Order: sequence, then structure tokens, then C-alpha cells
Amino acid sequence: MGKTRKLFTIGYEQAASKAVLDELEQAGVKLLVDVRAVAASRRPGFSKNQLAAGLDARGISYLHLRGLGTPKDGREAARSGQFGALHKIYAKHLKTPQAREELDELSALVRQAGPVCILCYERDHRECHRQWIAEIIEQRDGMKVENLAAKQV
Repeated sequence: MGKTRKLFTIGYEQAASKAVLDELEQAGVKLLVDVRAVAASRRPGFSKNQLAAGLDARGISYLHLRGLGTPKDGREAARSGQFGALHKIYAKHLKTPQAREELDELSALVRQAGPVCILCYERDHRECHRQWIAEIIEQRDGMKVENLAAKQV
């Protein structure tokens, strides 16, 4: 019987880039999977190319699975505090071929690539779509999920 694989999650809200990178490195993460629909940020160090470069400097690979990101109407619902609507929109989105394919890809990566972490913005995983992704992987593949939190600024 193989070793139980672990899937980490992290959000970068209220954290500096260095703190997030430190947290990932300390956890032994080998691959960061960005599950934002749009891998851009006003926060320094968290746009796709900056993030990938910072990770690479620490020996951590980067992959953007935009198909697991929240669709625009879901992001709008979240911004306006309509979390019930967000949940319905995202649940529907997870049934799309692209999302199903990327969930399968993420499952394979967790099994093969060593410690994997999924990243999105929200600090609290319970308020972020990454929690739903993690729960699916945990239930479907028997992965243990651990939610990381970088030091706040």
C-alpha cells in the first residue's frame, strides 16, 4: 500500500509574496497549481509570471489550471456577497468538460508530482472555491488535504 498523498491549499490574501513562498517551501511543496481563472493580481509577486519566477527560484514548479477558476459571473456574485449564487455557478462550472479534464489532471499530478498545493486569493479556504476542488480530490482519490496560511502583513 502506497504512502498517502497530501494536497495543500493556500490563499495569498493579506500575505506578502515572500511569506507565501516561505510557507510553500517549509511544507515541502514541489508544484503550485494556480486555480484562479485570471492569473493576475494587483498584489506584487502574485501575477502569473512573477509568481512562477519566485517559485522557480525556490525549486517549486508552477502550473496554471484556469479551467478550475471561478467563472466571471461567479466572481461577480462573490464580490456582491451572493455566496449561494456563487456556489450554484461554480457547481455548474465543475461539470464542464474543461473543469472535469483539469480535475483529472490535478488528481494525476497529486499522485505523481509529489507535494502539490493549489493557490487562489482568499486567505480562508472555507470562503474560496479551492476548498471545493480540494474536497473533490480528497473524496475521489483519498488524498489528505492540509490548508496552509502564510504570515499576514
